[in-house]
Amino acid sequence: MKTNKILVLVHDLAEDLELWYPVYRIREEGYLVHMASEKRGMLFKGKYGVPYTSDVSWDDIHAADYDGLLIPGGWAPDKMRRFERVKELVRDFDAQGKPIGQICHGASVTISAGIMNGVKVTSTPGIMDDLKNAGAVWINEPVVVDDNIVSSRKPEDLTQYMVAFINLLEQGR
Repeated sequence: MKTNKILVLVHDLAEDLELWYPVYRIREEGYLVHMASEKRGMLFKGKYGVPYTSDVSWDDIHAADYDGLLIPGGWAPDKMRRFERVKELVRDFDAQGKPIGQICHGASVTISAGIMNGVKVTSTPGIMDDLKNAGAVWINEPVVVDDNIVSSRKPEDLTQYMVAFINLLEQGR
């Protein structure tokens, strides 16, 4: 059953454009967006200083309550990948076949969740070797869609990334 809700994983120092552009695009499509971190109401700043606050705690949510998941890049993924609850959520979204969008360093989280084996993806070249070592097939394209995983490389690719993510969401409506 569709919920019209999207979960965005957040922590300190997300890449500002890779967080906010997808949030606004998803809202324009009529989805409710929840930003999740280890505690509800945590205040963060992006790499370039744009603030954001978590709406919910990772501990209080379930993948079944959302239509899709977004993982922005920046330095936040390196922090988030250390939380077992984050990895559990990612595995739950994947097991349910729900769209998972990851851009730039966002793939660090899905690598740690152990869901990249055999998946065709793209990312920043900085984690290309990490993805390959996790069993992924890395492709240097602006956006790559493989089943329920939508991946992208950098802020310049955001428009193509969001078109692909929204198309995947709409297929499930």
